[in-house]
Amino acid sequence: MTTQFPAGTILGYPRIGRRRELKKAVEAFWAGTIGADELEATAATLRQVTRDRLAGLGLGRADSSIPESFSYYDQVLDAAVTVGAVPTRFASLVAADGTIDLAGYFTIARGEGDNAPLEMTKWFDSNYHYLVPEIGPETVFSLASDRIVREFEEAKAAGFITRPVIVGPVTFLLLGKPSDAAPEGFEPLSRLDDLLPVYATLLDRLAAAGADWVQLDEPALVSESIETPRSESLGALEFAYATLGRLARRPAIFVAAPYGSLDDALPVLAASPVEAIGLDLVRGQVPTDFAGLAEKTLVAGVVDGHNIWRGDLAAAFDTASRLSTLSPHIAVSTSTSLLHVPHDVADESKLSAELTSWLAFADQKVGQVVTLARGLSDGLAAVQAELDYATRALAARHAAPGVRDGAVRDRAAALSESDFTRGDYAARLAAQDVALGLPFLPTTTIGSFPQTGEIRRARAQLVKGALSEGDYVDLMRAEIGRVVELQEEIGLDVLVHGEPERNDMVQYFAENLDGFAVTENGWVQSYGSRCTRPSILWGDVSRPKPITVEWSAYTQSLTAKPVKGMLTGPVTILAWSFVRDDQPLGETARQVALALRDEIADLEAAGIGVVQVDEPALRELLPLKKKDHADYLDWSVGSFRLATAGVTDSTQVHTHLCYSEFGVVIDAIRRLDADVTSIEAARSRMEVVSDIRSSGFDHGIGPGVYDIHSPRVPSVAEVTELIERAIEAIPERQVWINPDCGLKTRGYAETVESLKNILEATRAVRAKAGAVVPA
Repeated sequence: MTTQFPAGTILGYPRIGRRRELKKAVEAFWAGTIGADELEATAATLRQVTRDRLAGLGLGRADSSIPESFSYYDQVLDAAVTVGAVPTRFASLVAADGTIDLAGYFTIARGEGDNAPLEMTKWFDSNYHYLVPEIGPETVFSLASDRIVREFEEAKAAGFITRPVIVGPVTFLLLGKPSDAAPEGFEPLSRLDDLLPVYATLLDRLAAAGADWVQLDEPALVSESIETPRSESLGALEFAYATLGRLARRPAIFVAAPYGSLDDALPVLAASPVEAIGLDLVRGQVPTDFAGLAEKTLVAGVVDGHNIWRGDLAAAFDTASRLSTLSPHIAVSTSTSLLHVPHDVADESKLSAELTSWLAFADQKVGQVVTLARGLSDGLAAVQAELDYATRALAARHAAPGVRDGAVRDRAAALSESDFTRGDYAARLAAQDVALGLPFLPTTTIGSFPQTGEIRRARAQLVKGALSEGDYVDLMRAEIGRVVELQEEIGLDVLVHGEPERNDMVQYFAENLDGFAVTENGWVQSYGSRCTRPSILWGDVSRPKPITVEWSAYTQSLTAKPVKGMLTGPVTILAWSFVRDDQPLGETARQVALALRDEIADLEAAGIGVVQVDEPALRELLPLKKKDHADYLDWSVGSFRLATAGVTDSTQVHTHLCYSEFGVVIDAIRRLDADVTSIEAARSRMEVVSDIRSSGFDHGIGPGVYDIHSPRVPSVAEVTELIERAIEAIPERQVWINPDCGLKTRGYAETVESLKNILEATRAVRAKAGAVVPA
C-alpha cells in the first residue's frame, strides 16, 4: 500500500468503442444473433484496444495510471451485481453459487415479462443514466461477481497493471432506493455494516491478484441533492473508509469524487486511511489546508472530462501547482470519467480546421493530462510550448467570426418582462377546450415513432447524395402518412408526425441553427447500448429559416385530429450538446429560446394548434450545490417561457420531462406554465404523483404509463392500474395518458401492441368513470 500514485491519470474512458462496437455486439446478443462467448470476446478486444491506445497516448503500462472502467451496460448495475444486490423478482436469474450470467445481467437492466427493470435516472448533472439499486432488509450482500478481478487479471496477462474502478460503498447506498419489501422509512444506507465486508473481500481479492491501486468512485459526496441528511452521509463516509483502510491486505485506495467540490467531506477523507483523494477542480476550487492532507496524494482534476473544449491549459497547470502548498504528493487527472466525451477529434473529417483547433475529445484530454503531469514533474519550461499553443487557440476562438453576433445580442438585450408571460391559465384552458374538443383522459404519444432501418437508410443515402431531396421528402411523407393512419386506427386523440426525418432530437435542430456544428463520430453513451452524438454549440445562436413547419403542416393536412408540432426546448438543447464555456449558460439558453420562439410563431401561423417543447433535461442540469439552484431555475424556466409565451390562448403548449426525480423541481415545472406536462412515471410506478398532489399542481399532467426504455409490452391490467393510481392522486380533468418518452428506439410490433393496450385501458377507466367521450 505504499506504491506511488501515477503522476497523471484519467478517471475513466469511453467504453462503447470508437465505432460503437460494444453497442452493436450487445444488441446482437439481445437479438440472439451472437452468443455470450462472442460478446465476451468482443468486449475483451475492446478492453485491450483501450489499454494499448492509452499507453500509446502516454499513460503507463505498469503504474496503475490506466483505469479498468469497462462496463457492458452501467457501472452502478455492475456494482449491484458484484455485491449481490439483486431484487427478489429476479431471484430465478441467480445461480446456486450466487452468480448471474450476461443474459441475467441484461434482464435486470431491461426487464422481462411482468418483471420490470431497475429504475433509471440521471447520473448527477450529466447526460448519462444509471440504474437505481433496490436495497432492503432482505438484500443478502455477497461477492457474487468477480468480473472486476478477472478483468484486472486479463490486463495483467497482457502486460498491464491497471487500476480497477468500482462505485464506492457510500455512493452505492446513497443512490439506492428501498426495495418493494422494505418497511416504511427504510434507508439503504442503514445496510452499510453488511455491505462493507463484501468490499473488503473484493479488495483482498484484488490485492492477491496484484493490484496496486483501486479507484472507489464517490460522487454522491459532492451532491447536496441526496435526500439523506448530510451528517448521516459524512458519518457513513468516515466509518466506511476507516473500515476499509485498516484491512490487512488491500490495494492502496484512491477515492474519486467528480462533478463538484467535496466541501465538508474532504476533512473526513483527509482523516481517513485512504492514500489518494481526487478533487474536481473544474467544478470546484483548491481547498484550504487542514490536518491530514499533507499525507495524501491529491489528484488534481483540472482537465474537463465533461466538455470538449481544449480550454486554458496554462490555468489548469497553475491550479494543479497550487495544490503543492497542501501536499507534496500531487498528481493530475481529468475532472470526471471521459465517458462523457467522444473518442478522438481526429475522427472528424468534416469539422473545420479552425473549430477542430479549439477541441479536445477523450484522446486529446489524455494528452493534456500527460502534458500537465510532465510539467509538474520536470518543471514549467518542459511544457511551455504546449501551454502556449493552447493559449493561442483559446484567443483565436474568442475572436472568431460567429462567436459573437451583434444582431442576436441586441435582440436579447431588448427583451422585456412581457416577452416571458402568457395569459391567465383558466382563460387559456377554456379557449383550448373549444378549439380542440378533447375527451376525458386525452391520449397522445411523446413525439417520435420507431425509426426503421428503411428510414435510417434513406437519411444516410440523402447525406451521401445517393438519394435526391425530392425522393427523400416523398419517402418521409409516406412514412408520416403511415404513422397518422396507425394512430387514428389505434384511437389516439392528439397525433404526432413520428419524426422520421430527425436523426436526433437535438442534432436535428443543431443542423438547422446558426452557431452549431455536428460531428460524424462523436458518439457518447447515454445509457446501456443507447448512444448519442452531442452537437457542438460554439457561437451565438439564431434560426436562418423555419425548421419543422413544413413537416407539421403536411401532417395536419392528413387528419382532422389535432397534430402536435414537436420542438426540443432550450435547456435540453444545451444539456445534450457540448456548450460554449465562454459565457453564462443563461445567456446561451436565451438565444436558443428566441430561435424557438420564431419557430413556434410559424407553426401557429401554419394552423398547428398544439406545440410540444420538450425539456427532459430540466432536472438534469440542476446544480448539485443548493446555493446555485435559484439562478439556474431562474434562467432555465425563463428560457422556456421566452420560447413559448408568444402564442395565443387557444394554442396548447405541452412540455415533456423524463429520466429524473421530479419532486425537487416541481415548483419549477409549475413555473414553466405549460398547459400540459408529460413525465416519466411508469418505471417508478407512479411515485411522482404524490409530489404532484402535495404541490397543488393544477395544469394538465401526463404521468407516463408505458416504460419505453424496456422491450416489455405492458398489459392492459398494468396500464389500468397506473392510470387509476394517477387519477386517485390528481384531479381527473388534469390527467393525460401517454408513454414515458418517445418511441424512436422501440420496434413497431411492441409499440403497436403497447399503444393498443394503453387505449383499451383508457377506455375502460373512462367507462368506469362514466365519462362522456366525444364522437
